[in-house]
Amino acid sequence: MKDNSKSEFLKRTLLFSSLTDKEIEQLTNNLLVKQFKKNETILYEEDTSEFMYIILLGKVKAVRSTEEGKEIILAVHQAGEFFGEMSLIDGKTTPASVIATENSLVAIISKKDFYSNLLVHQKVSLSLLKIMCSRLRKCWDTIQLLNFNHAAQRTKMLFLMLSDEYGRKTDTGITLNIKLTHQDIADMAGLTRETVTRVLDKLQKDKEITILEKKFIHLNPVFMQKELNIKI
Repeated sequence: MKDNSKSEFLKRTLLFSSLTDKEIEQLTNNLLVKQFKKNETILYEEDTSEFMYIILLGKVKAVRSTEEGKEIILAVHQAGEFFGEMSLIDGKTTPASVIATENSLVAIISKKDFYSNLLVHQKVSLSLLKIMCSRLRKCWDTIQLLNFNHAAQRTKMLFLMLSDEYGRKTDTGITLNIKLTHQDIADMAGLTRETVTRVLDKLQKDKEITILEKKFIHLNPVFMQKELNIKI
């Protein structure tokens, strides 16, 4: 990949969006770009990573397996997002495996360069702190979600969580700007795919959601009013 292409991708990354063109160019010189095929594991659980990964194109999922062998999706990261920074900061093993859910292009930055950029650019440090605080809040929401016994409650809570990050407001509600299969939703909410299908069918019948093209989900006003008691 050409350096100017790397720079354009990095400018869209929240972590580095505050940097100047010159600072972005300096960072680009320290990046290795690698392609990962769909379903290829990028980072294994319990590995001690020496790198941070920035998604330039594609989408990945962070997953853990239960004792019963069920896969739980802890997070989904799309282009412009990153992962692997926790191991660089505390030196501990990776808490989840990261797998490409579609063909992806990933920039890799070493631990040495990671710290060099944090120390040199205070703006990057502040951005990192804000992003990590946001991820911590999501973890709290996930714990709350998994405490729900009712499948419909879990599914609705998941949609509300996703709307904070991927929601795009329209005149008729909020569209989740992330492609979700029934299996994706099941893995995120700790449910079976069959249960998710039944829940989604009921939500569509009640006109709370609309399934759009390319698996995007639209939360209709009635959904938001029931869950948040607010007007869109």
